[in-house]
Amino acid sequence: MAIFVPGLVVLVVFYLLIFAVGLWAAWKKWKGEEEDKYNERQMVGGRDMGMIVGSFTMTATWVGGAYINGTAEYVYTPGLGLYWTQAPLVSIPCLMLVAIFFAKKMRTQNFTTILDPLQYKFGRYMGVLLYIPALLSDLFWSAAILAALGGTLSVIIGLDVLISVIISACIAVLYTLVGGLYSVAYTDILQLVVVLIGLMLALPFAFTHPAVSSIATTAYESPGWLGTPDTATIGLWIDFVLILTLGGIPAQVLYQRVLAMKSVRKSQMTLVIAGIGTAIFGLPSILFGAIAASTDWNATEYDSAGKSPLENNEHYYILPIVLRYLTPTPVAVIGLGALAAAVMSSIDSAILSSSSMFSRNVYQFTFRNKASKRELEWVMRCTTICFAIPAAAIAITVESIQNLWYLCIDVVYVVLFPQITSVMYLDPNTYGSLPAYFIGIILRLGGGEPSFKLDPFIHYPGGLNFPFKTFAMVVSFITLVVFSYAAKYLFEKGIIPEKYDIFQCKLASGGRSIRIDEIMESDHVYENKTVGKETETSKL
Repeated sequence: MAIFVPGLVVLVVFYLLIFAVGLWAAWKKWKGEEEDKYNERQMVGGRDMGMIVGSFTMTATWVGGAYINGTAEYVYTPGLGLYWTQAPLVSIPCLMLVAIFFAKKMRTQNFTTILDPLQYKFGRYMGVLLYIPALLSDLFWSAAILAALGGTLSVIIGLDVLISVIISACIAVLYTLVGGLYSVAYTDILQLVVVLIGLMLALPFAFTHPAVSSIATTAYESPGWLGTPDTATIGLWIDFVLILTLGGIPAQVLYQRVLAMKSVRKSQMTLVIAGIGTAIFGLPSILFGAIAASTDWNATEYDSAGKSPLENNEHYYILPIVLRYLTPTPVAVIGLGALAAAVMSSIDSAILSSSSMFSRNVYQFTFRNKASKRELEWVMRCTTICFAIPAAAIAITVESIQNLWYLCIDVVYVVLFPQITSVMYLDPNTYGSLPAYFIGIILRLGGGEPSFKLDPFIHYPGGLNFPFKTFAMVVSFITLVVFSYAAKYLFEKGIIPEKYDIFQCKLASGGRSIRIDEIMESDHVYENKTVGKETETSKL
């Protein structure tokens, strides 16, 4: 396929604009700022973000390339349809739950990452273990995002997938390195506007294409794009709904924004606005999927042999295919900009998320307590680059964008959701956290994972209809609570002498608090950590 030059030119201009906005945001934040605030600025934007910028960047984080492309993919795919397209549906309850039950506790304590309270409560080394599922989640998410862009560029302008993935990852890494969260936030504003304009502009042209039938008619055909509820898979459907609703709660990309806001109330309002905004931005993708399912592809220029995208195994890229073949070329090019914007609005957040947690919770807290600010600055930069490499590699080899997007939430749902919830509302300890961690992983992997061709080694009752991911999460949660309180009882009653407290949980004297000095030999790295007397001695 020859390179479509106008599309390539538009893409280059768009990337240069994004990079320029990122540099401007970095300069704006740097101006007059003390040099030793680098890490605080990179990770949480100096904790002075306003509600307008916060709402845009929170929404743009969820409305990524995987969300936009994956939603259209599921609606179009026979046997799935709108019935299985749950992401737009659950975005509101997911972010509402964070706003009501988690945002206040995180923001009032002035944490910097989602791992902070976990590491305070369970110790530095348990924090490293808990970083692994968070890292994998960000990797899968980033790969899904980059895969979405690779398919888009390949379909619309004929650019090689490998080249498009590498270039996109490099651009995101560059402006994230320079400006941190503020560069990410300001570029998110531009990207979200471009997404809205590009997709809304393309919809009328796609709707009125001669090859497209009425979506109202095709909705109820067999198979229709609405999808059909099936009692044989209701357990699996419920499993996915719970994963998407609760699995987003432990996401570091959310708390980057929550912890960057000026106040608790603004962080909560931002989450509510973002939940509504994410659902709204899912509507164009749903309509594009319905349009694709209502199209007679023989009447288009898509394939000279008369095959549909599904027959060519290209349903993963159905949204860019619709833009390319059902809209005029100028509109398709603008749509390309919209999809590229959606990708860039999320990939930078994922990169910043993992590099922040590694430099702070792994490198600094665990191995180099007294690392200088300059040292941490370079660790974060190197981690940012190192993270982008495997994400790009997975993106090049991925098949289904939506499946990979589900998988990124699946990982934190099973392992991290029980841990963060218990820390916030119960009194767990490492003796419960460690077995719960491994039991959750074993039960989850036991059900298999088709994305990586992993066959099940635990045969759950009901086969595929059994919600084994939720089962793994619940068992992990119960294990954490039971083992934690059993250990606490044994140490408090003196049944087990305090000298055998190998995890140093201090259960004989009440348990580990969330005091900073519990896991740090010095607290000089906690800039702006203003904790009141009551907060300092309390438990989450």
